[in-house]
Amino acid sequence: MSLLYLASQSPRRRQLLEQIGVAHALLLPEPHEDAEALEAERPGEAPRDYVQRVTRAKLRAAVRRLAASGRPPAPVLCADTTVALGRAILAKPQDSAHAREMLQRLSGRTHHVYTAVGVHDGKRSRYALSDSTVRFARLPAAEIERYVAGGEPFGKAGGYAIQSGIAAWIARIEGSYSGIMGLPLFETAQLLRQAGVRF
Repeated sequence: MSLLYLASQSPRRRQLLEQIGVAHALLLPEPHEDAEALEAERPGEAPRDYVQRVTRAKLRAAVRRLAASGRPPAPVLCADTTVALGRAILAKPQDSAHAREMLQRLSGRTHHVYTAVGVHDGKRSRYALSDSTVRFARLPAAEIERYVAGGEPFGKAGGYAIQSGIAAWIARIEGSYSGIMGLPLFETAQLLRQAGVRF
């Protein structure tokens, strides 16, 4: 096995890397870094363009962070996930009302989940994009209230996690289940092999 730096605070991404046997260490933003600013939307930007731009920016920041840290060199992995309803980007909900509104919008409809992945091997960066669709059945108001009250929507694009209890209301998915979780394992494994990561 070889080492990989994961520049993500997502426990789901850690879990998915562990699932395929990738040894990794966290490379998180320093207190002085404005990580949230990298995720700012630009007017008129298409969701798939947005997620790829954010991933590139996150990877550049992580590579600089590693260089300044004095830690041993190793490949760096970044990812970003966004939920899109048409051209509307549904980011992480700000509060309960925002989470409730998102789930009401997704109810009975099909949406896209885009996850972009980037890996820097010390010399060059490689990227991949996963595009999946998710179809929700009609969500009863009581179910939305229960889900929001449980705190599950917070910190998650679109206000839900496919691996949570809301899965009982997901009628259909097409694409990558792990990509919807936040790290498409097929595309990620390809990038890691190209970067020389053994797992």
